[in-house]
Amino acid sequence: MLDSLSTAAAIDTINQVVQTATGGSESLFVIIMKGFSNYAIPFLLLVIPILGFAKKVKVYEAFVDGAKEGFHVAVRIIPYLVAILVAIGMFRASGAMDFFVKLLSPLTNLVGMPAETLPVALMRPLSGSGTLGLVTELMNQFGPDSFIGRLASTMFGSTETTFYVLAVYFGSVGIRRTRHAVAAGLIGDITGLLVAVLICRVVFL
Repeated sequence: MLDSLSTAAAIDTINQVVQTATGGSESLFVIIMKGFSNYAIPFLLLVIPILGFAKKVKVYEAFVDGAKEGFHVAVRIIPYLVAILVAIGMFRASGAMDFFVKLLSPLTNLVGMPAETLPVALMRPLSGSGTLGLVTELMNQFGPDSFIGRLASTMFGSTETTFYVLAVYFGSVGIRRTRHAVAAGLIGDITGLLVAVLICRVVFL
């Protein structure tokens, strides 16, 4: 018990020192994550070809073969993609989005989710591009470093376009009986949203 308390006190002391050094605006965790994010993609771009050469994999040829296969997949899913995009457009234009936002607002207030981010949570299982548009609007309105902007970004990265995947990819390969895929996907989305709210409140508030 005393060890855990001393560890927590040490972490608080380190955070206070870091905040003092940075003007009191950022915690140690935020600084570490910013440094990690700056070097993560260059690191992967460097390591993947090196591992390929080390395992004697023809990296360029493998990339070209994957690109060819991806093109054929893209052509095959176009009809299903058009259908789901039309359905999403009808959903937004009908006012159903606003209705669900008003209906679920009391519930989101209980978990500490700002009402402005609720459309992002509702749109995410349907469309990635539609959700990205909503996140962009929140960024422009509140700023990328605001709590709402950070929460919307975290929600976007913590969930999946469940219905989009089921409609487009399952349909393109002829799978009609999805069994538990819808329930499992939605449970994963809800879990991701709740954890995103929790983590953002702990880290950024």
